[in-house]
Amino acid sequence: MKIRLLMAALFGVITVNAFAQKGELNTAQTEFDSYQTIAGQKVLAAKAASNLANAKASIDKASTNAKTSGLPQTMALKAAIYASIAVQDTVSSTSATEFATAQEALKKATELDTKKENAKLIDHAGLQLAQFDLNKGVAAFQSKKFDEAYTAFDAARQIRPDDTTIVLNTSIAAINAKNYPAAIANYKKLTTTNYSGNPRIYSELPTLYLMTKDTAAAIKAIGEGVAKYPNDADLRKREIEVSLQAGQANNLLTKVQAAIQNDPKNKNLYYYEGLTYSQIAEAAGKELTAIKKSTAKTAKTAKPGAKAAAPDPQIAKLEQTKFDNFAKAAEQYKKAVDLDPSYFEANLNLGYVIIAPSIDLYNDTQQLPVSETKQYAANMAKVKTQLETAKPYLLKAVELNPKSSDALTNLKSYYLAKQDNVNANDVQKKLDALPKN
Repeated sequence: MKIRLLMAALFGVITVNAFAQKGELNTAQTEFDSYQTIAGQKVLAAKAASNLANAKASIDKASTNAKTSGLPQTMALKAAIYASIAVQDTVSSTSATEFATAQEALKKATELDTKKENAKLIDHAGLQLAQFDLNKGVAAFQSKKFDEAYTAFDAARQIRPDDTTIVLNTSIAAINAKNYPAAIANYKKLTTTNYSGNPRIYSELPTLYLMTKDTAAAIKAIGEGVAKYPNDADLRKREIEVSLQAGQANNLLTKVQAAIQNDPKNKNLYYYEGLTYSQIAEAAGKELTAIKKSTAKTAKTAKPGAKAAAPDPQIAKLEQTKFDNFAKAAEQYKKAVDLDPSYFEANLNLGYVIIAPSIDLYNDTQQLPVSETKQYAANMAKVKTQLETAKPYLLKAVELNPKSSDALTNLKSYYLAKQDNVNANDVQKKLDALPKN
C-alpha cells in the first residue's frame, strides 16, 4: 500500500513538472486562441493586439526552453503567431523579419508534426504568410511594378498552391509582366480546378499561346474549353477567332459542318457556322480597308503628272471574299432563325450580314460620276432590294432586345441608307438613352 502511494505521489510530481515546463507554451496557446476569437472586431482591437503580444512573449520563451523548443506545437504556434504579427505590421523592415521567423518556424513545424496534431495552426500560419505575400503583390501591382507583383503572388501561390484566387492573381501579374510562360502555367493550373471563371480562362489562354507563337497549343486549348463548356457562346466565338488567327478557319468549318450532320436540328451550330463565315468576311474587310488607305496615301503623295498606279488586283479579290462569305453567313443564320424565330443573336447577325454589303454598295454608288446615271440607278435598286430583305430581321432583333446598342445601330444604318432621317433620329434617341458603360 505504501509502495502504491509512493508511486502515485511520484506520478503527481512528474505531471506537475511537465505542466510547469509547458507553462509558457500553454500561455502562448491561450493568448493566441483569445486573439483569434476577437481578431477583426474593431471594438476589441486593443484587446486582440494585447493577446497577440502576450502570445508572442510566451512563445519566445517556450521556443528557447530546452524542454519545449523541439515540440511540434511550439513551432506550429510560433509560426502562426509570427505570421499573424507580420500581416498586421505596416513597417516593412520589421514585418519582413517577422515573416522570416514565421516561415522558418512553419518549415520546422511541418517536419516535426508527423501526426498532424497541429494541422490547424500550421494551416493558419500558411494562410497568413500567403496573405502577407498577397498584400505585397497588390501594392506592387497598384504601383505598376508587375515583376515584383508576380514574384510576391507566386510566393503566395507556392504556400497555397490550390487557392484559385492566388493562382489567378499570379496569372494576371505574369501577363502584365509579359511573363507569358508563367501566365500559361498558372492558367492551365486553374483549368484543373473547379474555379467558376474557367470559361473565361479557356477564352484567354489561346491568346497567351498565340503571343508565344504556339498556334497548335492555342487551337488545342480553345478546343478543350469548348468541349468542356459546349453551350458557352463566348467560347464558341473565341474558337472561331482563334481559328482565323491561326489560319485554321477551314478546319473549324469542317468540324462545325460535321457536327451539323450529327445534329441537324441544333440552331446553335448553324449560328456558329454563320459566325465563322461572318468573321472571314470581316477579316477580308479589314484587310481591304488597309489596302485602300495605303493606295490613297500613295496617290496623294505622287508627283503631279505621274502615271496613275494600276489597280491592286488584291482589292477585287478581297471584295469578292467579303461578299461571298457574308452571303454564306446569311444562309446559316437564316437556318438558325427558321429553327427559332426568337433567336436574338441569329436575327441580329442575319440583319447585319445582309445590310453590310448594301451599305458598302450605297457608299460606293455615291462616289459615281454624274454621267453614270444608269449604273447609279441600277446600284440603288439593288441597295433597296437588299435593305428590304434585311428589314424584318433588323426590326425583330430590336423587338427581342430593345436595349441592344448593336441592334439599334444596325436599324439606324438601315434608315440612313433609306434616307429616312425621321426614323434614323428616333433610333438615335433610343441609343442615347441607353445606360453608359
